[in-house]
Amino acid sequence: MPIVMIDPGHGGNDPGAVANGLQEKDLTLEIGLLVQQFLEERYVVDARLTRESDVYAGLSQRADTANALGAGYFVSLHHNAGGGTGFESFVYPGTRETETGRRQDVLHDELARFFAGYGLSDRGKKEANFAVLRETAMPAVLLENLFLDHPTDAAYLKDSNFIRSLADAITTGIARAMNL
Repeated sequence: MPIVMIDPGHGGNDPGAVANGLQEKDLTLEIGLLVQQFLEERYVVDARLTRESDVYAGLSQRADTANALGAGYFVSLHHNAGGGTGFESFVYPGTRETETGRRQDVLHDELARFFAGYGLSDRGKKEANFAVLRETAMPAVLLENLFLDHPTDAAYLKDSNFIRSLADAITTGIARAMNL
């Protein structure tokens, strides 16, 4: 059975982005738990989390856990801040022409359709030297789902129905990317 490692970013003493009454660590955990639930309800897959509560796990620890389990895909969940709007996805530099890039395309395109339905922008498929992308031995992607400090984005992130729909879109994208 394939293993998907869902990585709710931040946690514990690391809140991540904080704005408009939202903390990134809380949202990533909420979405991560839903994605795990949806994956296991709908597909033959073992969905694991790098954290299941408000605790901090180091970046290398997150990658090491996925590597030790022999995960088939690593999906790190995040939210942006710093002046912008919309979503974007990242893979490790130089992996766009590999299975990692193919999976990024499938997952990203699924999320682009979802966000477009709300009039939210696609900031693109990008590369970055993030530790969880660099240190994982399997295809890995990092998702930045909207900006906590943008009023429109934040309003959506405060809506529990939107959060469930976002988790559903991530689930569908993962399943398509992995051919589940």
